[in-house]
Amino acid sequence: MSEFHGSARSGSDPRPSRTPLPPTRGTALRQRLAELRGPDVAAKALDARALAALAANPGCRRRAILDGAGVDKVALASALGAPSAFGQSQFALTRGNAFEARVKADGGAELMRLAHTRLDPGAEPPHEAAVPDLSAIGPEGRTARTALALREATEARGSWTLLDHPMLALDVAGSFAFLEPDAVVVHPDGSWTVVEIKSFPLLDGSADPAKVGAAARQAAVYVLALEEVAARLQPAPRVRHRILLVCPKDFSNLATASAVDVRKQRAVTARQLTRLTGIQDIADTLPEGTCFAPGLPAEELTAAVDAVPATYAPECLAACELAFHCRERSRAAGAVTTLGRPVRAELGGLTTVDEVLSAARGESGDPNDPAVAALRRAATLRAEALAGAGQAALPGARTGQEVAPCP
Repeated sequence: MSEFHGSARSGSDPRPSRTPLPPTRGTALRQRLAELRGPDVAAKALDARALAALAANPGCRRRAILDGAGVDKVALASALGAPSAFGQSQFALTRGNAFEARVKADGGAELMRLAHTRLDPGAEPPHEAAVPDLSAIGPEGRTARTALALREATEARGSWTLLDHPMLALDVAGSFAFLEPDAVVVHPDGSWTVVEIKSFPLLDGSADPAKVGAAARQAAVYVLALEEVAARLQPAPRVRHRILLVCPKDFSNLATASAVDVRKQRAVTARQLTRLTGIQDIADTLPEGTCFAPGLPAEELTAAVDAVPATYAPECLAACELAFHCRERSRAAGAVTTLGRPVRAELGGLTTVDEVLSAARGESGDPNDPAVAALRRAATLRAEALAGAGQAALPGARTGQEVAPCP
């Protein structure tokens, strides 16, 4: 598209107008996010692990805008004076990379054997799977190359194909996130399967449920991204909802695998991502000049972060680098979210601890509100219990002796 636009009327200067085209919404959004991130600050890629955590807390506008702008939240938390120990250890990363390399050795022969055994035993065994080259310039180029490889592998029915570290794109609140699963397998029938390779062991065929759940939520994000690629093909290939989880067997370095159904995690993640407030809408509410660059003075940086509302919950401590900062602010404001999402859900329109205590004492609140009525009933029961305990503690209370009232 030309950089300039205009029309040449009869007898006028045939040269085009020097008035530039107005920026599109997408271009303006990218410029705005770059300003929020800070000059000369590289964007941090939004991966599936972060997307799964974001989907678990869709009401947090702070995390949505920071992740959308590619802000390094680890550096940001340190600059705010609330560093977090959230993240994987270097030892775990090294061990995981070594195990993944072992699984994918020899053209992924062991990985394809596990995929055939656990997912598609009725298909022809993968004697020699195709492993296309997915290298390209930039994430956009790799995404396009992955889509082309998936289409070619789907059309070449009757054979197995292994895509090693493909690149997928997923639209998240108006901004594309580029995702890189460990692998994607194309079956002889043209269907696609996500492969997750983890370094935690499968002991006697089972693993830590918490770790398996986290892997399933992460894989569900990849499944959603694959479904967007499949939707652009005619006919659309089937994206399998049973992913292949590859782990070390027992205490060895040998690989074993399990088929994990991620339909529930996929449905929850899809619903939560659709509830995310658009990043453009959040950016439009921020004051002019807002910037989250970690190199800014602490006061300016704190004001910028606090300008974006957050929805803190104790679960954030295991999923977000800014959890300590948000917890401190939430406690200072007396927000009931610090008590957990179940408690917050029970309290209805009461959002602070002071409001809850005032309603329980009968000083405020609508008596017809179920939450207020329950609080007042609980306060009455507590007072009666304390009064009974006080009477039982008096001398002679158990023998029926007369006890003089305390002065």
